[in-house]
Amino acid sequence: MGRREFITLVGSSAIQLPLAARALQPATPVIGFLHLSSRETTHQNLTAFHQGLADAGYFEGRNLTVEYRWAQDQNDRMAGLIGDLVHRGVSVIVVLESTNGALAAKAATKTIPVLFMQGADPVKIGLVNSLSKPGENITGIVLFLVEVAAKRVQLLHELLPEATSIAYLRNPTNPVYAETETREVEIAAQALGKHLIFMNASRLSEVDEAFANMVQQKIHALLVSSDGFLLTHRNYVVAQAARHAVPAIYGWHADGGLISYGTNFPAAWRQAGVLTSRILRGERPADMPVQQATKVDLIINLKTAKALGLPIAPTLLRRADEVIE
Repeated sequence: MGRREFITLVGSSAIQLPLAARALQPATPVIGFLHLSSRETTHQNLTAFHQGLADAGYFEGRNLTVEYRWAQDQNDRMAGLIGDLVHRGVSVIVVLESTNGALAAKAATKTIPVLFMQGADPVKIGLVNSLSKPGENITGIVLFLVEVAAKRVQLLHELLPEATSIAYLRNPTNPVYAETETREVEIAAQALGKHLIFMNASRLSEVDEAFANMVQQKIHALLVSSDGFLLTHRNYVVAQAARHAVPAIYGWHADGGLISYGTNFPAAWRQAGVLTSRILRGERPADMPVQQATKVDLIINLKTAKALGLPIAPTLLRRADEVIE
């Protein structure tokens, strides 16, 4: 080989090696993130989700891309938004706080990994084969929402033992979840001799109508469903309860809410971030058991109780995980 040929060969190799090395580098993973509401209403929880990713070394804008899709409280948009993420070929689809969204994702793809977080039993509704062995391309987190619904009825009874009628505010557009929670609430109310009055709301205007009906019917106790729509707009619901002076118990905490008993959502979203990072690193959802969001908090707001002129029994206060004074 001549000197000129040798130089040419070495030169071409020097060019080709970096190109080959670059070709072997994995592309930046893309999370397809879908939520029923909007970025504004999920800001705190979204921060917790990113913290879970950061715990595993994933940072949006550095070594991770996130394609956000927000349904703006319209359940009928879920399937279309999922379809868009599938078309874009994202690395993983994350659907939080939406049973309809999780079912739409399962129907839309058998290849892209899917992570859900929702309250309905994922086995009963056909999302997974079992909690320990989900199967196929989907796994996720089950929230303690339906399971503690009966407990919220009992707590409301402790708070207002003289109340014979309880308004139950729920979202009927999520029937898979609503039917299960409704059944638990009905059984608990009947056992305590309470008359349950259903109030349906899937839009903010219907929340206003529900509170107007409560006042008109002189209902003095309210149980608010832990449904995703009502969770997303918890501050609005709490404000309406304060405006109409209606004592209420919630399945999630919101500033100013009288009493809540349910999942600690920032902790659950952080848990979702950790699970997502495991999928990005190559774990198969089929081999990842469905987890439970185990942190459940009882929070009592004494400021709100005082504004309502409502005494809180010391026995109830002692059981609270947090008392706001």
